[in-house]
Amino acid sequence: MRIPIVALLPLALGGCLAKTALDLATLPVKAASKTVDVLTTSQSEADEKRGRAIREREECIGKEQRRAERERRQPDYSRCPKA
Repeated sequence: MRIPIVALLPLALGGCLAKTALDLATLPVKAASKTVDVLTTSQSEADEKRGRAIREREECIGKEQRRAERERRQPDYSRCPKA
């Protein structure tokens, strides 16, 4: 019973070895692609970041206006980060 199993083992491992060789061959390309993707910013990502910064500044301006009204003073917008 052991002889047929041992005889079929190289055939079964052949697919695994080929897959592993393919994975090793494509690994540098995948790593370089991932690195470029991480280091670059797409236009949509830049737009999202800019929109977020504008919303945060507008929120800060609103808070400063309400705080100034409560304290009966002029709003100081320099406390808010530039967008």
